[in-house]
Order: sequence, then C-alpha cells, then structure tokens
Amino acid sequence: MVHLDAAFSALADPTRRAILARLALGEATVMELVEPFELTQPAISRHLKVLEGAGLILRRVDGTKRPCRLAPAAVTEIDQWLAMLREALAKNYNRLDDVLAAMKTEKGNP
Repeated sequence: MVHLDAAFSALADPTRRAILARLALGEATVMELVEPFELTQPAISRHLKVLEGAGLILRRVDGTKRPCRLAPAAVTEIDQWLAMLREALAKNYNRLDDVLAAMKTEKGNP
C-alpha cells in the first residue's frame, strides 16, 4: 500500500475524481479530457501529472499523443484497503447485534 497517501490526496480534488470517472470508460487523450471541463489543456495536464504521480493513471506514447488510462494496480490497492475497513465495520455491527440480542434476552423478551 505504497501509494495510498498520494492516491487519497489526489482523489481529494473533484476534477481529478471526474477525470478518473471518465477514464473508467476507457483510455483518453489530454484533449479528449479537456472537452467536458471548463479548464485549459495545461490545467488538465497538471491534474493528470498529479494522478500519474499518485499511481492512479498510466500514460503511453502514441506518436505525439499520450493517452491515459486507469492504473489497475492502484485501484486494486485502494479496494483492498477499503475491504479491510468494510470487514472491520461488519465485525463491529455483528458485535452490536450480539449485545442487543443479549439485552433482549436479559429483559425476558426473546
């Protein structure tokens, strides 16, 4: 879980989250990513640099274009971390269910 801090820092920005949502649909060039935003190409490029630095996207060279795509390993890493939290929450809810069931039994209400 090397990039989690950088990934969550990058995800704090709504524009970067929107860019990732767009890339979830498939690979896109910088100019394709500029279209839905009211931002300049250099501004989008700066966002992409942050996302790339956080390990959330990958770029490849295709002539003069540098298409971007999601980095599956980063998404998997975040998902594993969130799965750990989901598991901890489920255990807490199960313990709460046990406590509530015990309280019901103590009051004589099965």
